[in-house]
Amino acid sequence: MADDLSAVGRFLYEAGTLKQTRRTGWWMAGVRDPESVAEHSWRTSLIATIIAKLEGADPARAAYLAVWHDTQETRTGDVNYVGKKYAPGGDPQEVTADQTADMPEVLASAIRDVVAEYEGKESPEAICARDADKLECLLQGIEYKAQGYENAQRWIDNSRSRLVTETGQRLADELLSQGSLDWLRTALGEAKA
Repeated sequence: MADDLSAVGRFLYEAGTLKQTRRTGWWMAGVRDPESVAEHSWRTSLIATIIAKLEGADPARAAYLAVWHDTQETRTGDVNYVGKKYAPGGDPQEVTADQTADMPEVLASAIRDVVAEYEGKESPEAICARDADKLECLLQGIEYKAQGYENAQRWIDNSRSRLVTETGQRLADELLSQGSLDWLRTALGEAKA
């Protein structure tokens, strides 16, 4: 490959900052040390795979969209809904164009295309990835509520109301009917509490 990869290297370092970038909306629920954007994106990608497979969409494509859905937050930070009221976040497609400006065009265009597809909200995979984003927030809210953060209920309710796929809605209902440690009890062969 003759293309200069220095911009790609810089982007990889930049992407690593998402491991320290906190999801700021959770501070309003009283969570002192909320999940990072990277943690959120990882589980969103898993959920996107599941929703897409059960919805008849391409699970690999949905996961790919989910992996890239918040990468712009390396430059904008995670701006919560109250913050967006006063300082709208940067346009994800414009931020992505800046992030990829000096990359080899074959890579830059692929990244711009995946972000545009996610933001376009039209392909079955984008719809599944967007539902995965909401479902991950709901799931995180359930976990925070189990840790004593009662104010997380607002995020649970808002996320549930924004799901559009049948699978996303059914998974939300299932998650809401379980305890956050039911998986562990099942794995250990214990009776449900």
